[in-house]
Amino acid sequence: MNESLWLATAYPQEKYPVIEDNLSCEVLIIGGGLSGIANAYFLAKQGKDVVLLEKNSILHGATGNSTGKLTSQHDLVYADLIEQFDLESAKQYFNANEHALHLARSFADPEQLQTAHSVLYSQTAEGTEKLMREKKAYEEIGIPFKLGGKAADLPFDTANTLIVEDEAQIHPVRFGQKMAQLAVQAGARIFEHAQVAALNTDHHYVKLSSEKEVRYRQLVICSHYPIEALKGMQILKLDVERSYIAAAKTDNPFTHQYISTDNPKRSIRTAIIDKQPYLLLCAESHPAGTEKDTQIHYDRIAEDLKSTFEHPDIMYKWSAQDPSTPDLVPYAGAISESLSNVFISTGYRKWGLTNSIASAQIITDTILGKENPAAALYSPGRTDFGALFSRALMLTGRTVKEFTGGHIARTDSPICTHMGCRTRWNKGDQTWDCPCHGSRFRADGTVLEGPATQPLNLG
Repeated sequence: MNESLWLATAYPQEKYPVIEDNLSCEVLIIGGGLSGIANAYFLAKQGKDVVLLEKNSILHGATGNSTGKLTSQHDLVYADLIEQFDLESAKQYFNANEHALHLARSFADPEQLQTAHSVLYSQTAEGTEKLMREKKAYEEIGIPFKLGGKAADLPFDTANTLIVEDEAQIHPVRFGQKMAQLAVQAGARIFEHAQVAALNTDHHYVKLSSEKEVRYRQLVICSHYPIEALKGMQILKLDVERSYIAAAKTDNPFTHQYISTDNPKRSIRTAIIDKQPYLLLCAESHPAGTEKDTQIHYDRIAEDLKSTFEHPDIMYKWSAQDPSTPDLVPYAGAISESLSNVFISTGYRKWGLTNSIASAQIITDTILGKENPAAALYSPGRTDFGALFSRALMLTGRTVKEFTGGHIARTDSPICTHMGCRTRWNKGDQTWDCPCHGSRFRADGTVLEGPATQPLNLG
């Protein structure tokens, strides 16, 4: 299987224990990515008895396969937030992510985080129009920015640039490893290879595949795609997209990190790891689980690195899977009114580094009974099936289509253990991928990414 730059260059992996006996705690967190680890640290620091469960090894999921951009410039988002919500909500989104960035700076060691300007760039008249619309939103919100001309260090023509200065980029795995150490020092208990097989939200416990049980008072689900999503209808409100990233050694690191406003999308940055600079190119995307020949996406990025950036030797290549909510803002809070002690954190729309920390702060404040200015904006209960009903129908329709069509067209493919859809074999990553809700399985059938909790039957 392909490996990310971040996982390949992580600190020596610290082994966390497996669960050997039944446990109980105040707050149980499912998911050992940055989101779960940040929740564990924030809550343990406030004196909460915290247990975190990771089904594999911590930071090997979405965090370990991200681009490592730590910024509040989340592509073209603020103009849409003003239009879909209002100006105050857009300000809250920006402030929550800027605060998360400042928190990350306070935790990170120097080799884990570097300052970098974040840049939106356009190449066409249509892209420039989008960029100027976003610039207007920056002005209304009060986001400090600079409007530049061409991006001088990019190896192709650009028309305009919208720059937010002094943002950051991180080594997400090394940073997450540091956060995990802080969480343990604060009293959190982290367990690996703890596969959740079932949740009983009525009686406040989870059962693991090992038959061990963990009881809780509050439950925080940070498993990327919520296992218990049906409780709050999030199954109908999350779309999942897969995108592709490649890294090559370079002698000319960029001083900024870039993302295009035009299609096809390009996300570009460099990273310096142990004094070695790398060029990262993220491009190519599609709904998760819908394509069989995924190697073509890696090949296109390789060709782009070779022909456009003159970097023919790819050292690492990987893909990322990102759920999105219908209205661009993640879900962070109680899953529903009837389950006020069960929280979810998901839907980061490819911007999970600052949003993980922002969401963890929101959930921590809620559990502690503190007000958080962004809590209502991020609340999973904010969406309903009024204005968003057509979107929900589209997602539901695709699920039904894939369920029925898959059973007819892919009769030899194993059945996803989540809701019974037929999986597809992903040639590029050597995985079985489910097109319904984004579950992924290794070649041997074991779960790689949820919401599935049980392995495939390959017999």
